[in-house]
Amino acid sequence: MSSSDLTENYAKAFAGHLEPGNTPALLLVDMVDAYLREDSPLFCETAAAAVEHAAGLLETARAAGRQVVFTNVAYEPGGADGGLFYRKTPVLRVFERGSPLGEFPDALQPRDGEWVVTKQYPSAFFATGLAERLHDAGVDTLIVAGFSTSGCVRASALDALQYGFAPFVVRDACADRHEGPHEANLFDLQAKYAEVVGERAAAEILTLRQRHLSP
Repeated sequence: MSSSDLTENYAKAFAGHLEPGNTPALLLVDMVDAYLREDSPLFCETAAAAVEHAAGLLETARAAGRQVVFTNVAYEPGGADGGLFYRKTPVLRVFERGSPLGEFPDALQPRDGEWVVTKQYPSAFFATGLAERLHDAGVDTLIVAGFSTSGCVRASALDALQYGFAPFVVRDACADRHEGPHEANLFDLQAKYAEVVGERAAAEILTLRQRHLSP
């Protein structure tokens, strides 16, 4: 099937769209130094650009008084709390507690009142209590950015949908180790689980100017 045939096929099968609600929050998934430092096995060449876009969204969310959620990953030495995921993906050793690769970059430093959710698995929601906290805060929409597109961003966006939060994944503020998985997962997220938007549209949602979204 050609790419044009695939696009047409998906357009027919997956034609639905999600609308943002009235109480959006910003979710920054694992935007830590492991993806930014060239000496890291998880380094992504496009991660620095994604951080710049995410920093713009962070400024917008703060100015609008929106809840901001950061996630990071941390394991006990040897990955004792990482289960099968740690066993399957041994590169996760870079997130053992105390590793500098697990730190947030200067442009994305949490402030008082902003949540930091430490996780051991791909989704920001799995075994973290995040869904309950967001529901309690009245959040109905999540602007999602982070690393990597094919891994923790995808898992978090899917769980956001399943927990009843409309997920809007920000194309410019996500990154992966290769363009192929990045684009393929954005394509699939848009088709089935989320809306994939640009930074401008995401900023409009955060400030409730969402009725005429920009591409």
